[in-house]
Amino acid sequence: MPDVSIRLAGIADRPIVERLWLMFRHDMSEFDGLLPNADGTFRSDRLHMAFSEPDWAPYLLTSGDSPAGFAFVRSLSAPTRVLNSFFVVRGARRTGIGLHAVQEIAARHPGSWEVAFQDANISAVHFWRRVATEIADDAWTEEHRSIPGRPDLPPDVWIAFNTPSLTHD
Repeated sequence: MPDVSIRLAGIADRPIVERLWLMFRHDMSEFDGLLPNADGTFRSDRLHMAFSEPDWAPYLLTSGDSPAGFAFVRSLSAPTRVLNSFFVVRGARRTGIGLHAVQEIAARHPGSWEVAFQDANISAVHFWRRVATEIADDAWTEEHRSIPGRPDLPPDVWIAFNTPSLTHD
């Protein structure tokens, strides 16, 4: 695996994450059919919430000196944390960065986790099932849930798993 680091993104990292967000939304447009806004940007409410809401945490993934992706965690104080958005730049995929990032982020916030993806995104289906198995062995679940306000889209797939608390004896 290349030199990778996962850190909480600060305000100085926001422009980098905003550019990565455009790549993420472009990739996701294949599955949700959403086109960019008239100015070439995509809907970015989750991006703004990740940097402004107290119950959210934006993470920046880097490989060496290069940005390699991001992860947004929400519901930090709730019983179940949600990996709301997750993205690895295409040039860094299949290198182990994504799995390592999710493992590290989940370890920082032990407990119950959920992540959603689309059945049509075959790469995501394989990736998230592998992540859940690596983190929770066979103690994870998968279910389909309708997307609120989008009856025109197929349901999301939700995977749920738990990460143990780190205890020191």
